[in-house]
Amino acid sequence: MKIDLSDQVALVTGSAHRVGKAIALELAKSGIHIMVHYHNSDEDTVRNTLHEIKSHGVDAFAVQADIGTPQGTEAVFKKLNDDFGRLHILVNNASSFNRNELMDVSLEDWQQSLNINLTAPFLCTQAAVSLMRQNDTPGGAIINICDRGSMTPWPDFFDHGISKAGLWMLTKTSAISLGKENIRVNGVLPGPVLMPQGMPDEQWAQIGKSSPLKRSGQAEDVARAVVYLAAEDYITGTMIEVNGGEHLVGW
Repeated sequence: MKIDLSDQVALVTGSAHRVGKAIALELAKSGIHIMVHYHNSDEDTVRNTLHEIKSHGVDAFAVQADIGTPQGTEAVFKKLNDDFGRLHILVNNASSFNRNELMDVSLEDWQQSLNINLTAPFLCTQAAVSLMRQNDTPGGAIINICDRGSMTPWPDFFDHGISKAGLWMLTKTSAISLGKENIRVNGVLPGPVLMPQGMPDEQWAQIGKSSPLKRSGQAEDVARAVVYLAAEDYITGTMIEVNGGEHLVGW
């Protein structure tokens, strides 16, 4: 099913590569202009991503910033306002992924996880709402990319899981706060859709086989869920789990 959201504007954080890139491309297929945000990706990767997005007949620009800081968020939204002057869709995808147990978490680890996984979506949400209020038809959609740590204790990823649990609460609370302004806030929870770097193929295959669907997914599966939530105007405060049913057997 092709969804037409022509001439809308989306900001996707952390979208130069991996799942963020897949989300940006899927939105572009629906006619949406894209602001690509990145932090540490190299310039060639960013240029290639912009080229792929533009191949779908939409405009695309890129901005580099650390959105875990107020200054970084301000830089992103200044660029967005200068290039597009409007915003309809925010996808909070950028994420850090520290692996630590409780007693190994340093204060620096803790603050990094909170800054990227929770403070950045909070700051971007506030800035996005200010722009969405100015749309010709006020309103918009905010989609937060969560993960397993959002919903269940994850001791091996202590600070990461807690920050993502905060993101899920930010999603639900924002949905209540912003509903009266026609701004919908939802989450997408990916399962095994991209093999982590360094993981053996056999281990990845086994992870996929442990789900009810007996296979791993793809980044595009997550991207299609994002587009659906961007288009569907009577869903807010919910989470779509794109994980092959992993939550039924593994949590």
